[in-house]
Amino acid sequence: MSDSLETKPQRGIQSLDNTGELLAALVAAARPLNLRDLAAAAGMPPAKAFPHLVSLLKIGLLERDASGCFEAGPLALELGLIGLQRLSPTREAEPEVVGLALATGMSVAMAVLGPLGPTVVRLEESARPLHVSLRVGTVMSLVNTAIGRVFSAYVADDVRQGLLTLDHLRLAGASGDLPEGYEQRLEQIRAAGIDTAVSRPVPGISTLAAPVLDHTGAICLVLALMGPSGSFDHELAGEPARTLGAAALRLSLRFGWMTATGGEK
Repeated sequence: MSDSLETKPQRGIQSLDNTGELLAALVAAARPLNLRDLAAAAGMPPAKAFPHLVSLLKIGLLERDASGCFEAGPLALELGLIGLQRLSPTREAEPEVVGLALATGMSVAMAVLGPLGPTVVRLEESARPLHVSLRVGTVMSLVNTAIGRVFSAYVADDVRQGLLTLDHLRLAGASGDLPEGYEQRLEQIRAAGIDTAVSRPVPGISTLAAPVLDHTGAICLVLALMGPSGSFDHELAGEPARTLGAAALRLSLRFGWMTATGGEK
């Protein structure tokens, strides 16, 4: 009996389905909406939408701001926080890592900011593995690797300064003064949401790296594509970069990251 219930289409309560459409429309807008605009976004007349919104206000899923627009209420915020607390960034990213490798035919690395710096925690090899020194546990330079520069671009200034003092201990690490234009490079990474390294730090191997952000806008991990420089479109406007950026954006949105325009990095 239980198996048949799971496989059969389940009939819900129509009024609750309509309520859900209003909530989904508000989420998609990513900003408070008045009655007319919210009803239009959900595809229903204001007179039909209003009783649903009154019920949502009563239970705290919605509230109204000073101008009377509807926005997330205290109960919605509590539910959202519970969901975010249950998320494990590395676990949630696993399907994207595998999917990127299949979609691009390239090797994919996932890195997090560990105690020693940007650390590779997952490596999905392509069908033709690259002969590089990169492996799980490798700690990347913040100066001379795309993965490290992406972390450097998104961490707080004081965190970056502390990490840079130990860069010489990492893969392709730098010692001494920072190279000219380093700060400008970090600004470019923040603007583009991606970085590239051509035949560096390993000659003949190029990398594209993109950040995954959480609900506070903080970086929680980096995804990177790696392939032979001669057969890898490493341009920021190329197809691999777009594929990588889309995967990073999907994860960022899953972790609650949004901007005023609804979620473009």
